[in-house]
Amino acid sequence: MAVRIRLSRGGSKKRPFYHIVAADQRAPRDGRFIEKLGTYNPLLPQDHQQRLVINEERVKYWIGVGAQPTERLAKMFSNLGLVKAPVLRDQPKKSMPKAKAQERMKEKEAAAQAAAQTE
Repeated sequence: MAVRIRLSRGGSKKRPFYHIVAADQRAPRDGRFIEKLGTYNPLLPQDHQQRLVINEERVKYWIGVGAQPTERLAKMFSNLGLVKAPVLRDQPKKSMPKAKAQERMKEKEAAAQAAAQTE
């Protein structure tokens, strides 16, 4: 059984509130979990003490027995010094401009260089 430490959404529509839980990775996002480890309220200011409330002892235990935090929680836990900061992935190639747009950009750069040389 692979255990993940993840966010389980609560709160009402457009007012998110998350529980930090240890759950089997096959369980639904808001479904069955093994243990509740804390809460996260993204609507509070970043410096507010109630924004992220966790039981550090239990988080360390679950990480120690092999539970993997999700990427977002790994970022939060790294700020608290519980895990190493995750490596950020490169941007996907899908977001790059398409071939014609790249050609237009190259032509524009070439024209700008030529104009700069003639001046």
